[in-house]
Amino acid sequence: MTSFSVNDMTCGHCVSAITKAVKAVDPGAQVRFDLATQRVDIEPTEVDAAALGDAIKEAGYTPVAIDSPAEPAVTTAAPGRKGCGCG
Repeated sequence: MTSFSVNDMTCGHCVSAITKAVKAVDPGAQVRFDLATQRVDIEPTEVDAAALGDAIKEAGYTPVAIDSPAEPAVTTAAPGRKGCGCG
């Protein structure tokens, strides 16, 4: 399991964009979201965490890997970036 904190993920459109980006690099990946905590959990089948993070970045978001599921990372989005622009 690979987990990311994505503080600029704010809505269903963001979820869709991130899902599409992850599936583009790993079609068999299982992706779960928690918008309330801005967390993405991915069970990859073909690629590593770095490739998943890169895919999310390419979609316009700011993923931060979470090392421990019990302790989510606290970060801020890059200045001027709002993911899909909905938030």
